[in-house]
Amino acid sequence: MWRMIAFDIFRTIIGPSLAGKATPIMSIIAEVRDYQDELTAIRRDIHAHPELAFAERRTADLVAAKLAECGVELHRGLAGTGVVGTIRCGNSPAAIGLRADMDALPIQELNDFPHRSTEDGKMHACGHDGHTTMLLGAAKYLAETRNFQGTVHLIFQPAEEGGGGGRVMVEQGLFDQFPCDAVFALHNKPGIPVGQIAARSGPLLAASDRWDIRIAGHGTHAAHPHLGIDPFVVGAEIVLALQTIVSRTVDPLDSAVVSVGFVRGGSAYNAIPDGLHIGGTARSFRPEVQAAIERRIGEVARGAALVHGAAAEVSYRRSYPPTINHRGETEFAAEVAAEICGPDRVLRDVAPSMGGEDFSFMLNKRPGAMLWLGNGPGEGDCFLHNAHYDFNDEALPVGVSFLARLAERFLERAAR
Repeated sequence: MWRMIAFDIFRTIIGPSLAGKATPIMSIIAEVRDYQDELTAIRRDIHAHPELAFAERRTADLVAAKLAECGVELHRGLAGTGVVGTIRCGNSPAAIGLRADMDALPIQELNDFPHRSTEDGKMHACGHDGHTTMLLGAAKYLAETRNFQGTVHLIFQPAEEGGGGGRVMVEQGLFDQFPCDAVFALHNKPGIPVGQIAARSGPLLAASDRWDIRIAGHGTHAAHPHLGIDPFVVGAEIVLALQTIVSRTVDPLDSAVVSVGFVRGGSAYNAIPDGLHIGGTARSFRPEVQAAIERRIGEVARGAALVHGAAAEVSYRRSYPPTINHRGETEFAAEVAAEICGPDRVLRDVAPSMGGEDFSFMLNKRPGAMLWLGNGPGEGDCFLHNAHYDFNDEALPVGVSFLARLAERFLERAAR
């Protein structure tokens, strides 16, 4: 059980590496080790008080208070609840941005531990409580030690879960007000052991789009279907035909997903309704594939509706672009990760995911990378966006050490 692993293992040999060699000793920063209890308390407090997109007021207040305690220069208001902390040392113009997301998900938590959510229908099911806490820990260490020349911008972003808070912060002048030579983020990853970090140059996460199909039929009594136009028949054909987009439109060498998330319509056992609403998501990596999916969803929906004398209105929204890591920054971050975790515990070419991330908006404006932090095996298939998920507190010192050392090494390199 990964919950029973003692914290002391972080300075001892943790076990065989993926390469089958002896695993080197972890290099957790000594000061960060001393923060463990404080960080755990902060993380669990945030977990117990989840807030949804653009409503992270309590969380933002907590972040601001903790930064102020450390003497960090504080800025608030970007994207409403966003917080940016700035730590400067020396006269170097070099600057790095470190980003964490703060929002929770509209999910009813099913855990029963003491720090479970106190808000019905809301929970931290993606680990943003851990991300926020790790960046606060890095801020505390960097503010206390200031073992660098330059500027560190600590970006606490709202509304990653579908709200596009990263896009809003960029549009409202994030990098104009807080210039960064590069920007980095760390996201927890169940399924990767604690003490490991995964990196990948190029596409890491897919473009995340949303689509809606609204079918207009003609309602009638269910006993007399010939007198109406049944939107459910049209919808059923559309749902099945959508599955041919990836299998018959997209090149087999490209990765893509078209998934139906819901079908809504009708309210009675004995009535055929006038309309039906189908909604879902599409994922892709290349613009050409994204455009083909958007086009084919419209053709499939309107074609099926036409066959039955119905009408279909289609809406396709390009939500998040793909998260594309920059090669140089990814390789640099992987080297820093090896310094913390040991070379054999850094996965340097991890497989990409069809998940989406609005950190992509920041990477479209500045070079940088997102890396994945091992969160343990995900017991009982408990992965992200699961009602039983919880961030693994044993990963906190690993993430804090990585973020802090990343800032130091980046600014050290810039000063050469």
